[in-house]
Amino acid sequence: MDEEPSDFDAFWAATLAATRSFDLDLTITEEQSPYELVDVFDVTFSGFNGHRIRAWLRVPHGIAPTATVLHLRGYGMGRGLPGELVPWPLAGYACLTLDTRGQGASGTPGDTPDPFPGTGPEHAGFLTRGIGAPEEYYYRRVFSDAVRAVETIRLLPDLGDLPVFVFGGSQGGGMAIAVGGLTDVDGVLADVPFLCDFPRAVALATSDPMLEIVRFLATRRGEEAAVFETLSYFDAKHHARRASAPALFAVGLRDVICPPETVYAAFEDYAGPKEIAVYPFNGHEGGEGHHDLRKLRWLKDRLAGR
Repeated sequence: MDEEPSDFDAFWAATLAATRSFDLDLTITEEQSPYELVDVFDVTFSGFNGHRIRAWLRVPHGIAPTATVLHLRGYGMGRGLPGELVPWPLAGYACLTLDTRGQGASGTPGDTPDPFPGTGPEHAGFLTRGIGAPEEYYYRRVFSDAVRAVETIRLLPDLGDLPVFVFGGSQGGGMAIAVGGLTDVDGVLADVPFLCDFPRAVALATSDPMLEIVRFLATRRGEEAAVFETLSYFDAKHHARRASAPALFAVGLRDVICPPETVYAAFEDYAGPKEIAVYPFNGHEGGEGHHDLRKLRWLKDRLAGR
């Protein structure tokens, strides 16, 4: 069940080609922000199947940024509010926070629907949406949106020639690894990444959201092989083998949401230069503020080495 599909590369090449057949149709509108040191813009572009995807662009005010960070959110989280503060602009970087389609009812609000119609049974949540076939699986659309977000950054005024780094925690961490394998970026920061080594993650799961798959299979006896075949196209472990950009991972050894064994599975298969920050006494929170400082130092070092 852990085998990589023989048509993995062909599947993703066809998926991204179909996604790119729609014009990005980029729009940028300045938003009011309570922070005088950060300028905020509402960005919209065409993602998978031409669906309109939202994002917030935050740029340091009065300072030319030295890189752009694509910020991918955790499970259930949307792009948040325009005035929500993220650390990257305060450190001199532009930041595009992607609105994960259909999400935004947990923690931070979202504005992007997932209009793709489901054709099969699913458990409440996102992990089993369209799980009957890789062509219909939810994360096919989400990963494609994230790749298009990188392409959007390349077209943003005054940012297109800057290095692009992709960052995310949990769901966003798994997505960041996938983006690193699907398109060219200058670096990947994956905090306690989710969506890694699905067979092992499901076997070890003691907490949601991975238990969504467990509960789905509990009533769909005999469908395990088909489910894991679909998931194999979206496993960050397999995408990691295709990533070449430098990467910084983080793992909490007491994490019950993203068990450390699954994080290490993706880290060990990651093909580019890599390092991992290990937090032995932490769970899914990982290194929190301590790791934020490490990420900023890591990013600064990558830029200094260019």
